[in-house]
Amino acid sequence: MKKVIKRGVSAALILALLLLLAACGSESTKADYTTKQAETALQKGKDLKDKTISIRADKLVPDSAFGYNIETGKHLNFVSENNPHIKKGQKVIVKVKRVTSQLGSFIITYNKIR
Repeated sequence: MKKVIKRGVSAALILALLLLLAACGSESTKADYTTKQAETALQKGKDLKDKTISIRADKLVPDSAFGYNIETGKHLNFVSENNPHIKKGQKVIVKVKRVTSQLGSFIITYNKIR
């Protein structure tokens, strides 16, 4: 009977440890900003280079003047030379490489993280 209890306790401890590790792992993929927070920060003049932003692809414009454009928020345009292989409505996390402002919109080059 003692062996059964010890095994049960050991299994419970291993399960708890695995759950804790999984929770810690998911924190590392949490973005620095949401779309709304990023737009507000940019409007206040904050530099977001090397920051991560969680975005949702509201509209995809593969042939924009800037390249492949993911439009989100009110004035955010995430652009790249290549197709990011995402679908409309999909959520991704990107790391900002550069931000410029043109005609009231922000043109953001990025690396896709997840």
